[in-house]
Amino acid sequence: MSTPRPARDRILDAYEELLINEGPRGATLDAVVTRAEVSKGGLLYHFKNKEAMAGALIEKLRELAAADLQTMREDPEGPSRYLVRGSVYVGSDLDRALIGVVRLAQASDPVASDLLKDIHRSWFDLVQQEVGDPVISRAIMLLADGLYYNEGLPGGWPQDHRNDRSRSVPELLEVVDLLKSHAQQTSA
Repeated sequence: MSTPRPARDRILDAYEELLINEGPRGATLDAVVTRAEVSKGGLLYHFKNKEAMAGALIEKLRELAAADLQTMREDPEGPSRYLVRGSVYVGSDLDRALIGVVRLAQASDPVASDLLKDIHRSWFDLVQQEVGDPVISRAIMLLADGLYYNEGLPGGWPQDHRNDRSRSVPELLEVVDLLKSHAQQTSA
């Protein structure tokens, strides 16, 4: 028999889910209560208001991103390849927290916006440390961003069943290697 998730975790998960699917306006206290299957008093015991839930989600993303950044830094294939490979993992805890915080940023939450900028800058800095060229580093970032964007879209690329993810990611990793090689040749 599995142990039920603590109420605080269920509340934060419900809030994140509502942000992703309904946006900040749909992530009301009542909607969170219903989704998390807790009482309003139970919600207020853990989070005094929506701002407190937003703060907790932002902190959750901060922690997940820090752990991911460390994994990226230590990846034996390097940060660039890690970033591109990781761009197809839609639905992970990091991905879900990221989307929830993006929705907060879209609603003009300055703390959410600042965190997203910091995360993106951290990814870029690691890629640039590896590659050494800011333009090529940006191209690798855009490659990863495009892959992530298309992976999350219904009917997004690749649409041809003959060119599925099992072939497309290794092909894109070859492009990353070519870009890195070009950066090394031009800096020598």
